[in-house]
Amino acid sequence: MAYELTKKQIIKEIVRSGKDPNYFINSFASIAHPIRGSIPFKTFDYQTDLLEDFQDYRFNIVLKARQIGISEICAAYVAWMMLFHKEKNILVLATKLATATNLVKKVKRIIKNLPDWVRISSIIVDNRTSFELSNGSQIKASSTSIDAGRSEALSLLVIDEAAHVESLEELWTALYPTLSTGGRCIALSTPKGVGNWFHKTYVDAVQQLNDFHAVKLTWDVHPERDIEWFGKETKNMSRRQIAQELECEFNTSGETVIHPNDLKYIEENLYEPKYKTGFDRNLWIWEEYKQECSYLLTADVARGDGKDCSTFQIYKLETMEQVAEYQGRITPDLFSNLIFTTGKEYGNCMVAVENAGVGYEVLNKLIDTGYPDVYHSIKSTHEYIDQIAAETINSAVPGFTTSKNTRPLIIAKLEEYVRNKLFNIRSTRLFNELKTFVWYNGRPQAMRSYNDDLVMAAAAGCWIKDVALNINQRDIAYRRAFLEFGGMMRSGITLDTTIPGQIAYDPDKDNENIRKIKKQHEHAWLYKG
Repeated sequence: MAYELTKKQIIKEIVRSGKDPNYFINSFASIAHPIRGSIPFKTFDYQTDLLEDFQDYRFNIVLKARQIGISEICAAYVAWMMLFHKEKNILVLATKLATATNLVKKVKRIIKNLPDWVRISSIIVDNRTSFELSNGSQIKASSTSIDAGRSEALSLLVIDEAAHVESLEELWTALYPTLSTGGRCIALSTPKGVGNWFHKTYVDAVQQLNDFHAVKLTWDVHPERDIEWFGKETKNMSRRQIAQELECEFNTSGETVIHPNDLKYIEENLYEPKYKTGFDRNLWIWEEYKQECSYLLTADVARGDGKDCSTFQIYKLETMEQVAEYQGRITPDLFSNLIFTTGKEYGNCMVAVENAGVGYEVLNKLIDTGYPDVYHSIKSTHEYIDQIAAETINSAVPGFTTSKNTRPLIIAKLEEYVRNKLFNIRSTRLFNELKTFVWYNGRPQAMRSYNDDLVMAAAAGCWIKDVALNINQRDIAYRRAFLEFGGMMRSGITLDTTIPGQIAYDPDKDNENIRKIKKQHEHAWLYKG
């Protein structure tokens, strides 16, 4: 108590508190317990370590589980900073104003409940979302407006539930200059999938690629929580909720189109390509052409605005194993040349190019240069038709059509192939796109500022293999069976099938012509059992 201390002792306590936030918090701060009411704040070891990080590092990013007292220790640190330092300007940012205001309230409560002699500065301005101390220090809560804090030089920026803040990339770009005079930042959050600012910043911090210090605090850092507690807590939670709320797992916390378990399986089976080749070294090859195998190349052509990449995937059809992949910013004519030469390398494999926008330019060049096996379909359908037959049918169009109606079906086929482990993915580039390929308002698409070019090429391959080519193979098998069945029902009558005026068939003279005709119509990989 103050009356038990001399003036000299009070000064000593204040000086010690001003130098050491941990001593200040454990000696004088109190927090609101949901059951026991106001209790002294006694930090756990991980909270003490976090206070040291706040002191030692200018930028901290904290990946945390729910309800382990991180907001409380952050509020206590802010209270210490405001009380023992003059003219500190602190901004608390969150996706909702109520969330940011809640942290400001915690700071205010800690300061108001201090012993009078420790509260060396008093609150002189007290508003719902902000307050100011007599020493000039102030704190303000703000929602995620693009103008939040832009004109103010900040001493400390606290971003609460940062993974849930939309457009934080743009906000950070605007806010970072306000910290240029030595300001600090604490970003704390549970995870919410991958690809957002919080995920990218945390991952880069772990790899020491930015100025942030990364801290990960899962549910079990709390000494009062054990396996029994975890079992009770998670009894009515989904796997995704557990990952997000307690386990701090990025991959399993977001609403990705591909299930997190399947993403994990893919990641475990990735490996580096055997070759990185091509003029830009963006053609990755895992396996060279094998004569006994059949292949399919599917391509997605960039719009040409510089944001997207042109891509293609090559699969071994027998196993749907990824054997080659290209991704790069390349002009349509060069992309057509690359498809032509790579398709040739893989035994003149079938080439399916999306026929939207500049895709037609690529397709026309492939056909003009004589590529022998370009995917065609009947207009407004995905009914595959042989390239030679397509020349005589007006409704046949080259390439693969993706529309608003077929896009969900194509992506569903990719998800089905991945889920059933029918598609062997090798590429880290494709895997990274799948991690940021999410459901947004019921529509599967890449997260903002990410691409899905490789994903769409892969999805087209799964669809063509399963729907177009498998159906075509079944039709061929039916026709073959019918012919074989008909061949067994022979009578002793020989029919003269010679067209009047036509020279009769001579095996010795015509075998070479027949071979040429058969070679023109041959798609051996379609006829394999």
